[in-house]
Amino acid sequence: MPAGPLTARRLAMGGLCLLSLVVCCGLAWWQWNRFESATGTFQNLGYVLQWPLFGLFPAFMVYRITKLRREAAQARDQEPGDAAESRPAPEVPAPRQAARAVVHDEEDDELAAYNRYLADLHARDQENRRN
Repeated sequence: MPAGPLTARRLAMGGLCLLSLVVCCGLAWWQWNRFESATGTFQNLGYVLQWPLFGLFPAFMVYRITKLRREAAQARDQEPGDAAESRPAPEVPAPRQAARAVVHDEEDDELAAYNRYLADLHARDQENRRN
């Protein structure tokens, strides 16, 4: 995605990133004041270090999404025109048959009944996923 003119959406995203950073830095300052108070703990100091990172996260995500879109556009531009249409479709695995539990005669009757119940539940779940 080439850098174009500033649009309302880009300005809103930039403003949101800046607002996030300002709010989170304010929260970090508040946690610093709590740390310096008589009741402050090292947990407050940990928050002092975390809040600025939380504030930078939206800007990082905008950067990362923009970079991924740009790379996808470059990859799309490098492909020959009809190559995308001539590519084979990805293979879809065939649905598996529901596995039935094998119950041996030596097993406890309650355990065998429970295993049959679980196998029946599994089979119903597989049928529901196919539909």
